[in-house]
Amino acid sequence: MEPAVEVSARIARSPEEVWAAFADPSRYARWSPEASGASSEGPLAQGARFTGSNRNRLMRWSTSCQVVESVPGSAFAFDVSYLGMAVSRWRYVATTDEDGCLVTEQWFDRRGPVMKVLGIVGTGVADRTEHNRQTMTETLAALKAELERAGG
Repeated sequence: MEPAVEVSARIARSPEEVWAAFADPSRYARWSPEASGASSEGPLAQGARFTGSNRNRLMRWSTSCQVVESVPGSAFAFDVSYLGMAVSRWRYVATTDEDGCLVTEQWFDRRGPVMKVLGIVGTGVADRTEHNRQTMTETLAALKAELERAGG
């Protein structure tokens, strides 16, 4: 399965430090323009479940999430569902580079036709791909700023 959107940023921190941040969904609300909270603190192991809270302007919704990949210092991914229907997979990968690490955020669209319609009505977002590209860019910029400020 190929990601529908992939965004990367270089962060002057080790992959282990970056992984510890993105493997903790409770921290996403600090970086993401859309995430507003999570029911579990991490880093989370594969198989862990949590509820994700989100918002877009006046619209608010919660999703069920399950961690499907958790490799310390390397990768973290979780599947999202709503009302028992698949929505997406979010995946974060950290790889060593000359300046610390390259972190890549990936979004995989797993919605069927019904969920695509429900998503527009429930979130107020008609073009989820472009919306996510923008919010993912903002998320990684905020993650970078926080981690580099904390270590610098």
